[in-house]
Amino acid sequence: MLGEYRITGRRASEIAESVELAVGAGELEPGQLLPPLRELATELGVNPNTVAAAYRLLRDRGVIETAGRRGSRVRPRPASSARDLIRVHVPDGVRDVADGNPDPALLPPLGDALAAAARDNARQPGRYLYGQEPVVEDLARLARAAFDEGGVPDGPIGVLSGSLDAIERVLTAHLKPGDAVAIEDPGWGAMLDLVPALGLRPEPMPLDDEGPLPQGLERAVAAGARAVVITCRAQNPTGAAVSAARARALREVLAAHPGVLLIEDDHGHGMVDLPLHPVAPATGHWAFVRSVAKAYGPDLRLALLTGDAVTLDRVRGRQRLGPGWVSRLLQGALVDLWTSGAVDPERVARSYRERREGLLRALRERGVAARGRSGFVVWVPVPDETGAVARLLHAGWAVAPGARFRMASEPGVRLTVSRLEPEDIGPLADAVAAAIGPGSGPRSRY
Repeated sequence: MLGEYRITGRRASEIAESVELAVGAGELEPGQLLPPLRELATELGVNPNTVAAAYRLLRDRGVIETAGRRGSRVRPRPASSARDLIRVHVPDGVRDVADGNPDPALLPPLGDALAAAARDNARQPGRYLYGQEPVVEDLARLARAAFDEGGVPDGPIGVLSGSLDAIERVLTAHLKPGDAVAIEDPGWGAMLDLVPALGLRPEPMPLDDEGPLPQGLERAVAAGARAVVITCRAQNPTGAAVSAARARALREVLAAHPGVLLIEDDHGHGMVDLPLHPVAPATGHWAFVRSVAKAYGPDLRLALLTGDAVTLDRVRGRQRLGPGWVSRLLQGALVDLWTSGAVDPERVARSYRERREGLLRALRERGVAARGRSGFVVWVPVPDETGAVARLLHAGWAVAPGARFRMASEPGVRLTVSRLEPEDIGPLADAVAAAIGPGSGPRSRY
């Protein structure tokens, strides 16, 4: 059965664990069809209801997906596997424009900031023990001032371990397994993995350069979405940024559905020069997440969170019962970085804009349609992802296949421009044009 692997178990939990172990070990591949309920029940000598319960457990854990009479199969990105199943292997001598990382040269050195936090720890050790406030007072003040400047509504402040941690905690604070979440398509690959891993149902929401389309949001809500996640700026993988007009239109849609949970992700803060246009507070419960990863360093693992009082109370309460708080040493280091001007947001944004717009211009000159309104990624529609990725790799460029970011949207590849030099842009554009053919990419439907 299923090649060399045999599913085992007598109870639902044992059967589900057998499948999970096989998926994690790579013995059951993404997309592989699982046996029909009755067939597996007969082989294991159990009631079909037991197998049905096992498959429900696997679906709720984000391991498999079910499609009625078409059966159940391993998800393309199963939550039980720690392996990145669509990671691009970058051979020696190949330029990596797939990884989605910021330019290390534009990130601030952390030594002085960490040393300043350590000195504060030595002066006031009591501030770094159990029983203290989870958010450093100076960081809360700076965060609130920055939120106010961007027009983000007033609310309590939380500090979480990155955007995904914050979004996961907000979702679980309000939703239950089986609930639907409207997410951007194409969208952040980690979000496409997280939602089913929580037992939630993703509803694709198309977008253009100004953010999610209002009619797409309306369709997702009509299909039962109880939450929506919107990227404010530097959307991954398209570079979209929510405009003022689009924010108003989305607000109008959500105003008719006040029970929908609204989550906004502003990971582009500090490295994007387009203004922020929040959609909140269009509904009763909302959250606004601001990561510092792109501007100050991914390994800081810090995201600032605000929202309505109920949401923040639930998130912080559950955080208290888990990790408790995010290291106050790291919070203090961020305060030092912020107040010392270690990052020049205008310089960082200008650098990424010049590289991004340079590549977009070069692609247009070669007849290739592409998107990238903000941030440091460019999205190129292609007729054949596998072929385009392979041809570009052969030409010396590793790009990210669009399958990592898509649900129902059309094929594409993502290019990271953060470390491109001016002399790289022409050769990369030539390689892309050759890989997909001038003008051969599909036209946008939006």
